[in-house]
Formats: sequence, structure tokens, C-alpha cells
Amino acid sequence: MAPSHVLKCCQKVLAWVPVAFIALVVAWSYYAYVVELCVFTISSTAEKVVYLVVFHLSFIMFVWSYGKTIFTSPATPSNEFCLSKADKEQYEKEERPESQQEILRRAAKDLPIYTTTASRAIRYCDRCQLIKPDRCHHCSACDVCVLKMDHHCPWVNNCVGFSNYKFFLLFLMYSLLYCLFVAATVLQYFIKFWTLCRRKAAENCPKNELPDTHAKFHVLFLFFVAAMFFISILSLFSYHCWLVGKNRSTIETFRAPTFRNGPDKNGFSLGCSKNLREVFGDEKKYWLLPIFTSLGDGCNFPTRLVIMDPEQLAVSSQNEPAKSSVANQSFPTRPLSESQNRLLSGDCQWVETGPEEENVKSGFCNTF
Repeated sequence: MAPSHVLKCCQKVLAWVPVAFIALVVAWSYYAYVVELCVFTISSTAEKVVYLVVFHLSFIMFVWSYGKTIFTSPATPSNEFCLSKADKEQYEKEERPESQQEILRRAAKDLPIYTTTASRAIRYCDRCQLIKPDRCHHCSACDVCVLKMDHHCPWVNNCVGFSNYKFFLLFLMYSLLYCLFVAATVLQYFIKFWTLCRRKAAENCPKNELPDTHAKFHVLFLFFVAAMFFISILSLFSYHCWLVGKNRSTIETFRAPTFRNGPDKNGFSLGCSKNLREVFGDEKKYWLLPIFTSLGDGCNFPTRLVIMDPEQLAVSSQNEPAKSSVANQSFPTRPLSESQNRLLSGDCQWVETGPEEENVKSGFCNTF
């Protein structure tokens, strides 16, 4: 037990190495830009003031969003997804997978679950001993089930999921703006210092050029680092913008969630505008601030199979011929909070009986 405990402690310490590296680079970039560039290199007072104001605004937003991404704990499923003590004991005693699935179906019949495994089984985590909500996955690094898990990011030493996905997007955006601003404002001095070095080597350097101090090495290196990080982060930010527009996680991109009618990579997409609001919230004044404004509770997600959106009709019509042969049951046009699990409760259909009243006519069958 002791060697295992020591190994886990070493892993936890080593997990902070990428974060410490980023922190050191950011701290050095702050010193190089503020002290070496603005204080010792730039002679114009007006230029110094403008550069310092814009730099500190981008720096504060970058550090704020990065900190929120790191220190926001991953959201985990609520207690309603945990098995009762009796069900848990019965589940552990059962050896046949069919009997275990029957226990899970019974426990999940009133839960807002619309997805299953590829083999049509209830998604259950033996490690956490709970029924996984839609879009929830177990993270081996954090050793917990994370709601709407996207990926585990070593650069923040945290799981990116429902609780901090907005912060992660803002972190990428503000790091891009930070690198772009630094690279753009340093460029002219990078060229001057680079030219100075070449002229000095040729021994024909004019006297009115920039002073040959140690600041030139910080400025030269600062431009290279900012440009390199900008290029590398741009592709990642573009990819996650695409994911937000499609309402997918990184995991769902590689493995489409399985609904009652089969796998559907667009199952949670409600249209680009609604997908955007699901992550950033309804109040646009908070979109650019690292404050949690995402909609929902992370356990319950609207799907286009339940709430059909006009923007998704074109997509669903293309998939309809293939799906019609699998099942003819239609999902009720109700929000998830007002509907039971259609995967587990069998055939259900809403019947309109009046302008102000709705009744439910239910037929039950074994879905699995």
C-alpha cells in the first residue's frame, strides 16, 4: 500500500508541472513586456501608456479565465443517479449481466436519460457506483464521473467539462488575444533589434539606433514565443468553436452518443444559436467574463429528438429513412424536465385532447 500511495503522490505533484511551466512563461512575458520593452526600450510616453493599458487588460482577463479553468472542480452527478443501498447490494450479488441490467433499468426508469452504450445497455460506472447521466464520462485522471466531460487537459491539470467549459473557451480566446497583442506590438522593435544585430556584425551600425542592451534578447525571444503560442492555440480554439456550434464534446466527436434510434452525432444539437446559449447563457453581457452562466444542471440536456428545432429539420430529414426501419416510435415534444426516460419506459406518445389539456396514452414494451 505504501509504494502505491507514494506513487500517487508523485503523480499528483508531476501533474502540476505543465501548469507551473505555463505560469513561468506568463510571468516572464509580463516582465519582458512591461519592464524590458515598455520601460527600457520604448521612448514615447504616449506609446508606453497605450501599450501598458491594453496589455494589462488582456493579461488580467487571460489570468482570470486560466485560473477559473484550473481551480473550478469538475461537476459530478447528483445523488439521484446513485443506486439505493438495496439495489447496490443486489447488483453486486448478481453475476449475470442480464440481471444486472434489469436492476439498472428499474433504477433508471424515472431518470432523464436518453443515451445508452453501443450495445443498448445502461451506462453504469462501477468505479463511482452510479448510473451515468447523458454526456457524463469517468475520468481516470480525476477518478470521478464528470458531467458533460470534454477531455482532461494536462495544461490546466483539470477535467474540462460542464462546470468549466466556458472558462476553458475564454482561456483559449484571451490567450490568443494576449499573444496576438504582444506579437503585434513587439514586431517593430523585433525588426529593429534584429537589424541592429546584423548591422553590428557588419560594423556599420548607426549611432541613432536602439541601445544595445540586454533588453534586445528579451524582445527577440518574446516575439518568437508569442507567435509560436498564437499559432498553436489558434487551431485548438477554432476546433472548440466548431464543437460549440455543433453542441458536441471532444469525446462525442470520436464516439457518437447512442440514442433509442441508434448513434446520432447531432443528437444534442439544437441549432447554432441555441448551442451557443447553452454554453454561454442567455445574458450576453456575461459572455466574455469568466463567470459561470451555462444553462442547465449538467445532468439533463435537451435533445433534438425530444425538442425538434427548425434549424435541425434539414439534418434530421436526411437521417429519417435510415432510422425509420429501426423504430417507428416518436418522442414526445416535451422538455426533458417534464418527460420520463423514453428509452426505458417503452412506447409513449402525447395525444392532444383539447386546446388547454394534454393527456398521456402509454403503452409499455421491453425496449432492450
